[in-house]
Amino acid sequence: MTRRSVEIAIVGAGFAGLAAAMTLRDAGHDVAVFERADRVGGTWRENTYPGVACDVPSHLYGLARHPEPNWSAEFAPGAEIQAYLERVAARERFDVTFDAPLLDADWDQDASTWRLRFGGAQPAEVDAEVLVLACGRLAEPRIPAVAGLESFPGPIFHTARWDHGVDLAGRNVAVVGSGASAVQVVPELARRAASVTLFQRSAAWIVPRGGRPFTDAERQRFAEHPEELAALRARLDAEGEARFSSRSGGADAAAAEAAARAHLATQVSDLRLRELLTPDYAFGCKRVLLSDDFYPAVASGGVALEPSALAAVEHDELVAASGVRHGGIDVVVFATGFQTTRQPYATFVRGEGGTALAEHWAAGMTSFASTVVAGFPNLFVLNGPNASLGHTSSVLMLEAQAEFAAEALSRRAPGGVLRVTPEAEQAYTRMVDERAAGTPWLTGGCRNWYVDERSRRLTLVWPGTVADYRAVIGATGGSEFDTEGPAVPVAGPALPVNGGQA
Repeated sequence: MTRRSVEIAIVGAGFAGLAAAMTLRDAGHDVAVFERADRVGGTWRENTYPGVACDVPSHLYGLARHPEPNWSAEFAPGAEIQAYLERVAARERFDVTFDAPLLDADWDQDASTWRLRFGGAQPAEVDAEVLVLACGRLAEPRIPAVAGLESFPGPIFHTARWDHGVDLAGRNVAVVGSGASAVQVVPELARRAASVTLFQRSAAWIVPRGGRPFTDAERQRFAEHPEELAALRARLDAEGEARFSSRSGGADAAAAEAAARAHLATQVSDLRLRELLTPDYAFGCKRVLLSDDFYPAVASGGVALEPSALAAVEHDELVAASGVRHGGIDVVVFATGFQTTRQPYATFVRGEGGTALAEHWAAGMTSFASTVVAGFPNLFVLNGPNASLGHTSSVLMLEAQAEFAAEALSRRAPGGVLRVTPEAEQAYTRMVDERAAGTPWLTGGCRNWYVDERSRRLTLVWPGTVADYRAVIGATGGSEFDTEGPAVPVAGPALPVNGGQA
């Protein structure tokens, strides 16, 4: 087993890892990136299902330092985003070790160093002064426990682990789930399969997507006039930030809900089907989806809507929670999302006193600045607690987090230790709770992946705009850190069961 020492180890080579590597290297640090797969890309490497695309405008869903004039359309398909990330990594020439899954990360208090152990074809031990976890929140597929699933005789796979070796032409396909991935994949399956049965636990709010291809002339103009590309990105940024009001229960929510209802009514004429596709919870409570072809696919007769969850499997017969049995199914596709509120890496990342992140987060993820965690010195978590966005491009948040990390490290003496205080983390947690109170994420009457089921706290989404986030983290001036504090175990913040919400 090889052993090496690095200043900053970054785990993950998706958008978060690349943003961190660029920002920290530009700040003068030596960085090494470790990726469990054989290439960069993260979410866009893993998700290759038919119809996969971004639901954020292309020119906003890119790294600010790498504007892309050649997006094919206003909403880029997944393969284009993956190719974009590979180009960025090639241009930047990062030190990336592939096939290197992180197995353990332990803070050595005596040496003030992170001891990392990586697996793969060439296992390695790495000593790092600073650890950046850029593992992504959409990395580990979630497949619900379904009685008898093992008895199903045909192929079963998750949208994020698409089996391209399975020919779906003429097959009877069941799709379990009705969120973002399902809304994209169902229309594609309806065109290929003999039939599609969609198990919908709860309906989604869906608004028109739009999005047209860019012409060759437009792409050439963007390439020749970068100021036009910058102006477009600025306009898209402003439009995205303005959407926060409708997604968080603000003054624009009623108009946005009305637009979603009108979209459904226009595309689905059957009143009973329209009723089944109408959510019974507040607009914004779950992720609002964009699609122009999902409703027509469901209304076409090629998709059978089962308005309840999959409860059991008996050989090739799928039993719904409603009691209805769906027989003759050849393939089952799970579009059931990811492990989000309980990040898989949290079980084997251990800070001061040997405390695992999973223990610190036993009542739900907490942090300061959505990035640093008390009791875990010299650690930065991107895409972790309250770092997701429900209204605009998540890349904007990642870039802000990377800048926060660079600013924090500028206060650290060479070889020194940077500890966020428990008081700072607790104050930030209270602030998040206060901002989240009364939003549809907590009070809208749905079950969503933004909220931790243990504490009923909002732990995934930042309850504000990106500008709000930058203002909050920019106002601290480093007072949240104790660079001289003793290396002692730190307990997680004491939180009431309901997170302080009424």
